[in-house]
Amino acid sequence: MNATQETGPEFSLPGTEGEGTQKYSLNEYTEEGGVVLIFYPFDFSPVCTDVLCNFRDAEFLSFTDNVDVFGVSLDSCYAHMRFIEEYDIPFPLLSDTTGTVTERYGLAYDEWEHHEGVPKRALLTIDETRSIRYKWLTESAYESPSYDELHQTVLSLEDRSR
Repeated sequence: MNATQETGPEFSLPGTEGEGTQKYSLNEYTEEGGVVLIFYPFDFSPVCTDVLCNFRDAEFLSFTDNVDVFGVSLDSCYAHMRFIEEYDIPFPLLSDTTGTVTERYGLAYDEWEHHEGVPKRALLTIDETRSIRYKWLTESAYESPSYDELHQTVLSLEDRSR
């Protein structure tokens, strides 16, 4: 598990849970407990679809109190709505259309498949003090994170918020 002492930069992004859009602020959700951020290149790309569906199916996330999960990509809320509908994604997907948040977290590719500033595949858990408790990052958009490590870090977030 890769523990860090970084502070997660505050952000407010438009997002959707499948119907309509709203603003999601990191501070709002860390006041209530921990947050899992899943950065990924694109909705509907084969690997991203598999990875997000694996998160959808991770039972330990369904039964976790005080830990919110958010996907973050450059896609619009409209693409996210369609993706959520097609794959029954149970957590909000946030639209970082300018790439500002991806850049502030240091997770942007210079260029990936002819697209600049696309988020690298990354997974962060952030506690109620906005400290990044776990950070998994890969240069290969085709690599998936360890769900065992994620499970352990989510359990540690849940323990902290009790």
